Amino acid sequence: MIGRISGVLMEKEPPRLLVDVSGVGYEIDAPMSTFYQLPAVSEPVVLHIQTVVREDALLLYGFYSKAERSMFNKLVSVSGIGPRLALTVLSGMGVAELATAIGNQEVDLLIRVPGIGRKTAERLLLDLKDKMEMFGGVADLADSKLPAASVVDEAADALEALGYKRTEAMRIIRKLDGEVHTASESLIKAALKGLMR
Repeated sequence: MIGRISGVLMEKEPPRLLVDVSGVGYEIDAPMSTFYQLPAVSEPVVLHIQTVVREDALLLYGFYSKAERSMFNKLVSVSGIGPRLALTVLSGMGVAELATAIGNQEVDLLIRVPGIGRKTAERLLLDLKDKMEMFGGVADLADSKLPAASVVDEAADALEALGYKRTEAMRIIRKLDGEVHTASESLIKAALKGLMR
């Protein structure tokens, strides 16, 4: 199984990125929390990988930190939560924030994530409530460090790929566009917070 990839970042179009490793391009899906941490295209990158093997596909999910990968694995262990939904959850909440929500049994916070209904949220809280100790000291990873390259369409595309309706995403983005968001990553992060309220 592939557990780590080190190479050159060739493309990043949420939720997918392409990493070149010695001439082989690996397509990897990643949560927005990882996208906030990525270097610029053509720069070296290291990702922690979770490999999912299916009958018809070999899928790679990439994470900036081991804590993100561990939380992803905890999420997909819950019945009704697949890899795509787990990425959406991690895109809307940092690892520490999610661990706190699970520890405090905050069902109302979880049902704001697209694709998670009350029953799934309650199952998630029940299954994971005693498995959050390892995430207690983890800092929130949703920190935007990337240089300015803001395009409203890019932010809207990313939110749409995460399951939000484009009209809703655009409404929130327009409210935020006048703020101090010079990078699309920063705009996406702020929009996700707005959509989660």
